[in-house]
Amino acid sequence: MQLSRRFLLNGALASTVATSVAFAGLGQRANGAVRVEPSADPGYLSEIEGYGALQPDPKGFIELPAGFSYTTFSTAGDVMDDGFHVPALHDGMAAFPHLSPDKVVLVRNHEIKHTVLGVGPLGDKYQLIDKIDRSRLYDHASDGTPLSGGTTTLIYDLKNQRLESHYLSLTGTSTNCAGGATPWGSWLSCEETTQAAGDGVKKDHGYIFEVPSGYKGLAAPVPIKTMGRFNHEAVCIDPRTGIVYMTEDMSDGAFYRYLPNDLRYLHKGGRLQALAFRDVPRATTSNKYSQLWKPGDRFATVWIDLVDVESPDNSLRTQAYLKGAARFSRGEGIHFGNNEMFFACTSGGAKAYGQLMRYIPSPYEGTDREKDQPGQIELFVESGDLRVLDYADNLTTSPWGHLYVCEDRYSDILFNHLRIVTPEGKVTTFARNVDGGHSEWAGVTFSPDGSTLFANIQGNGVTVAITGPWKQFSDRAIA
Repeated sequence: MQLSRRFLLNGALASTVATSVAFAGLGQRANGAVRVEPSADPGYLSEIEGYGALQPDPKGFIELPAGFSYTTFSTAGDVMDDGFHVPALHDGMAAFPHLSPDKVVLVRNHEIKHTVLGVGPLGDKYQLIDKIDRSRLYDHASDGTPLSGGTTTLIYDLKNQRLESHYLSLTGTSTNCAGGATPWGSWLSCEETTQAAGDGVKKDHGYIFEVPSGYKGLAAPVPIKTMGRFNHEAVCIDPRTGIVYMTEDMSDGAFYRYLPNDLRYLHKGGRLQALAFRDVPRATTSNKYSQLWKPGDRFATVWIDLVDVESPDNSLRTQAYLKGAARFSRGEGIHFGNNEMFFACTSGGAKAYGQLMRYIPSPYEGTDREKDQPGQIELFVESGDLRVLDYADNLTTSPWGHLYVCEDRYSDILFNHLRIVTPEGKVTTFARNVDGGHSEWAGVTFSPDGSTLFANIQGNGVTVAITGPWKQFSDRAIA
């Protein structure tokens, strides 16, 4: 959805509700109550000004506004319908339509490194190894142990709010952090590692793998090597052009796009490019060392061709920078809305608390005419207060135009939050993980009908489904 500076709802301009700026933030907790202290950041909205004060949870797990509730399912270690175990470390995820309108398909990443043992789909002692089709297992550790990173696919009953089935859909990969959905209904699972063959593993890693959402079983583990080998975080595709945009989770990372030769089959090759500020070559976007820009500022962009994209020496971002590309501080979640996209820079900002970027593609994106009307990059949000935003990570847009942003760090007395960002770049809190387990939110996504918000609590290894009076907030847009 179009977010910045205006708010579109069902194709019409929705009226915004004027809000008093009674800024409130980090609180002290006693007997379930929270005493809030003022925040100096003008980008903050209190919970009251947002979706309402968070309510204590009798289970001591997730606090939500009044009227909202959650269900947990598909926990790490559970036995799935195919006999394999639910892997741990749930991360990026997307929701896809099911043949039945009352159901949804979820494809979910598991960010398991090659050094993390006993928490994968084959059991704590790999006792299920004989059940796996070895041709569908991408790689092994040097000692022959199968790698446990990959994806699971879940069928969820929206009407009855329960898990119907779940099964393994990609395995043998490593550190599958985030990814993105394709317009044709598959999930692009990203490896956030550049582990090389011979360094603890038998094959190179740092690739993207495609997982069909409508196929029950293990996907063929074929890396899309022309999309680059780097610390992939997340992906989105502009459905108008088929251009793929990718973030890189490094403190000096680039922002990439892939111009595929075939808009439907990404394996058929294409051009990999990195974004540069047209008038500021080698821009450092974080504002950490000197202020380049402030929220609302925009720069025209150009895109730089990259070579040797399989990058055996892990030098893609260096190559991009030397050619003039901008640097972003830990690019993470990305999501395409209405003719624009938003992506998180987890440690960006003068205080390194996080930034949100907005990219508006050129009307001629990816063509020779692009230079006549270039794309625009905007600093949408920069957090100056941990009570506002602390390490933005996975994100998505709601059907009514708010960004939902997972946090990757544990502020607010070691609690972790799911934040909302309004069309005007104001930030408020929607949910708080209070179990004390230092467990980040991840994989936030809405069901296609907008009835259910799904997310993962990574350290707990569990997926949650949240329902409630969404229409109340789509009809009364906070701004």
